[in-house]
Amino acid sequence: MKTVILCGGYGTRIRDVSDDIPKPMISIGGLPILWHVMKYYSSYKFKDFILCLGYKGHSIKHFFLNYEAYTRDCTVTLGRNTSIEFHISHQETDWRITLAETGLETMTGGRIRKIKKYIENDENFLLTYGDGVSNVDLHALLAFHQNHGRILTVTGVRPPGRFGELMADKQGLVTEFNEKPQATEGRISGGFFVCRRELFDYLDDRDNLVFEQEPMKALVHDRQLAVYKHDDFWQCMDTYRDWQLLNKLLEQEQAPWLIW
Repeated sequence: MKTVILCGGYGTRIRDVSDDIPKPMISIGGLPILWHVMKYYSSYKFKDFILCLGYKGHSIKHFFLNYEAYTRDCTVTLGRNTSIEFHISHQETDWRITLAETGLETMTGGRIRKIKKYIENDENFLLTYGDGVSNVDLHALLAFHQNHGRILTVTGVRPPGRFGELMADKQGLVTEFNEKPQATEGRISGGFFVCRRELFDYLDDRDNLVFEQEPMKALVHDRQLAVYKHDDFWQCMDTYRDWQLLNKLLEQEQAPWLIW
């Protein structure tokens, strides 16, 4: 089953980190967060990727076209018969990666529509963003999608709190304090979608079509959008603080998405 990853938007620039590279290429623990997303999917045996490129997509292409040199020790012999000998090995030898140029200004809905030809005749495909990680059970997510028979399934997560939560009694005395807790009510889209190919019927040919607006609202109207509830770890990388948190989790060997 193919995994489509949206990694072409301008996104939120993270100060002192992302001035010259797209956000999916920002390093987490020495490798791009995009690599972490792909590594997570490959751990569930989903290894056929379609990357929707746009803003500074050449840096993503450069990374994967030179993947062996980036990830393995090598010996280079210079001269008329230049040669490269790679040492050690890596576990990504069976990844298949389609690098699709979907336009600099194209919005998410337009990007998805433009890779339809690469889905071919597959009945279902996976879809996510290139700037967020989670420990969602992808096999359980897929089973939920297939059992519910809807066109689109979205993973609903509880967003991590950004401020301390105070609980008080009627006298105004604090009864409980939680430092930046996970939200206890309400969910947001965490990405990690599963789609039936009928999703393309909801995507017109406008480059400015935002997937999260008209298409998803139409799916809701047609009762074709299901939500898979995930109450465990999920974290996007929208701010410098998010980037620091993800790196800290890796440094402390407490990264929930690191299952390989």
